[in-house]
Amino acid sequence: MQTSTAIQAWIDQQLTNNPPRAKSLVMTVFGDAIAPHGGTIWLGSLISLMSHFGINDRLVRTSVFRLAEEGWLESRRDGRRSNYQLATASYARFQHAYKRVYVPQTGKWDHYWTLVIMSGDDNSSSNKASLKKELLWEGFRMINAGVFAHPQADTAALQNVLGRNGYAGLCTVCRASDLDLPDARPLPSLISSHWQLDEVNIAYKSFIAEFSPLKSLVQGQYLPEPAAFVIRSLLIHSFRRTQLHDPNLPTSLRPEAWLGDEAYRLCRDLYRACFKPAEDLLNQVLDPEHRQDSSLILHARFGGIL
Repeated sequence: MQTSTAIQAWIDQQLTNNPPRAKSLVMTVFGDAIAPHGGTIWLGSLISLMSHFGINDRLVRTSVFRLAEEGWLESRRDGRRSNYQLATASYARFQHAYKRVYVPQTGKWDHYWTLVIMSGDDNSSSNKASLKKELLWEGFRMINAGVFAHPQADTAALQNVLGRNGYAGLCTVCRASDLDLPDARPLPSLISSHWQLDEVNIAYKSFIAEFSPLKSLVQGQYLPEPAAFVIRSLLIHSFRRTQLHDPNLPTSLRPEAWLGDEAYRLCRDLYRACFKPAEDLLNQVLDPEHRQDSSLILHARFGGIL
């Protein structure tokens, strides 16, 4: 009983001192909980899930309406009911963003860098701005005008970014490595001047400080279903936001006191502790008509949910 009280006190403190934005949290719930169960949910069921965070139905309706306007969600009428699902056009991008959360960084590196060189023939400033923004999300940095670099790029994600922004076939993409010239500046020296790793490390430190008090409370406990669902959602919401700014560099290029791996292990351990009761709640709330068997997808997260 004391443990349950302490857990609820942590939840109440989080929702009071650091309340997540409703629209952003809805996307987290879609990515973590709804997408692997078929990706479709009745609006009434979503309102029920979001009520556990103290978010009222008006805010939920406003959030899904705006997400639909922005192309993240699609609505479908089923009689008098409204169902929402992930938009087909954004599904691949959405899945890639969440894949980074559940898969550890390997740190392996062949010492080759990926360079993306933009063509000077494209005069569309809006397309360039969009491409630049997404390349930054993927951990690239602009090292010279129109030249982006990353030492360990996800080539599949890069291809998707170029195609989605209308740059398929318009950019030169190549691999580069250092030549053995004594007076040449080595490629790794670009890290300190173009990647703000200290800021990312501070964010990881804050994440660890925020969630580590929960570890002793949840270990060996079967959590109340609503509490488990809230903790799991807040955990992924916070970790995803931190990971968004992590450029996913090889181990040899990270600072010595890098906290990303510790933050990942903490997230993994808490997620495993919350997983079963949170799933029990979802199975009660989600419509059986739309629910799909997601055991393989879900149990593969964080190297395997035990």
